[in-house]
Amino acid sequence: MRSSLYVYTLALTLLATGAASAQKQSPPPGGAPHDFKLPAKKVNTLPNGLRSTLVEYGVTPKVTVSVIVKTGNVHEGANEVWLADFTGKLINEGSATLDAKALAKKVALMGGELNISTGLNQTTLSGSVLSEYAPDLIKVLADVVIHPAFPAKEVDRLKNDLKRGLSVQKSIPQSQAFERFGKTLYPDQPYGRYFPTEAMLDSYTLENAKAFYDKNFGAQRTVVYVVGKFDEDAVTKAIDESFTSWQKGPAVDYPVAKPAKNGPAEIIDRPGAPQTTVMLGLPVIDPSQPDYLALQVTNTLLGGSFISRITSNIREDKGYTYSPYASMNANVKGAYWAERADVTTEHTGASLQEISKEIKRLQTEPVDKKELEGIQNFEAGNFVLQNSTPNGIINQLNFIDLHGLSDDYLNNRVKNIYAVTPEKIQSLAREYFKYENMTLVLVGDKKQLDKQMKSHEEALKKDR
Repeated sequence: MRSSLYVYTLALTLLATGAASAQKQSPPPGGAPHDFKLPAKKVNTLPNGLRSTLVEYGVTPKVTVSVIVKTGNVHEGANEVWLADFTGKLINEGSATLDAKALAKKVALMGGELNISTGLNQTTLSGSVLSEYAPDLIKVLADVVIHPAFPAKEVDRLKNDLKRGLSVQKSIPQSQAFERFGKTLYPDQPYGRYFPTEAMLDSYTLENAKAFYDKNFGAQRTVVYVVGKFDEDAVTKAIDESFTSWQKGPAVDYPVAKPAKNGPAEIIDRPGAPQTTVMLGLPVIDPSQPDYLALQVTNTLLGGSFISRITSNIREDKGYTYSPYASMNANVKGAYWAERADVTTEHTGASLQEISKEIKRLQTEPVDKKELEGIQNFEAGNFVLQNSTPNGIINQLNFIDLHGLSDDYLNNRVKNIYAVTPEKIQSLAREYFKYENMTLVLVGDKKQLDKQMKSHEEALKKDR
């Protein structure tokens, strides 16, 4: 299920309470993060096509196992939105030998818990347990994914859960903006189908879920990741014994996203709304392209961090918003960039004007080396922190597997972040962040927004 969430931290509180001491003494400058080196991994492929990747990591006697099946919402038909989620929820109800309660209890006795999630590109079954139980967890995960019970008695309850979730999401301005943005950018494609109708959810049957499973699940689409402290021989044996009999199933097959050209701004009316939710973006290169990492650094400088230019402008300087954020969003063989913000209604047009100004400034004015160095330190440090847990390692391994990248992508990432030059930033901003090509969605008081948008468009014409 696709969702977006803004996460806020305690940073402002810490900043306020530490202000006095900061005036007395300044901390020494931090050093550049060290290069990240992927720990040694053991990769194996079973005769049915299932792959496993084992990585010895850390000192704590725990292990994380993830079974990732390369199927998700992108494999749904036009009238099957969230069918992948419905199928995943049924899989979560247990196997032919263990119902949901027995399953949860069994994993709890291993010192962990089982999680099953459905996403745009894949379905994930995972758990973290004490090291000695790694083979047992692998057997449990295999049992669940290969022999799901699909209990008929749970169908109505699970559909009602999905309908409640749908109702909540459709009431949230950010989700409304995301849905319209997806439909506009990827019309009549699974990448642009965000919400089902309630009637669609009502129509789903147990047979629909079983058919989706049979069509999309199998060994060829599955990777088992094991990261932490474990007995390699015992884990390898458990994978072989548990997964060898699974049907080969379909080959990995992802639809190629075909973004549409941008049209006029889309406004979803919320009469009297004190804020406007803004979503602005366009297609960009995907992670398999050489310039993707440099474009990520460019995004971090422009809008993808608390110290970015757009955030400094419309949040710190102007006070139009509290939560602006830009991100690169990668699909398989496709990606898009988007800036999101909830701005005060009366400053919607002004906010867009400042965003366009910052994009143009990045395209036309040289980037200060010291500013870029701060962004590079942030980007490199964040990457190293992401790899400080078994789950983090699995996420990185899954990313390079999904996008067909080599280990060098991870091993050289810190070095390549620092190799990005001011000239490269400016060149990429000119090539990829063309404001006139961006799709714009606004959720707010249309009566107030129409006039502001007209003024904004006139200002853009004068600026060209």
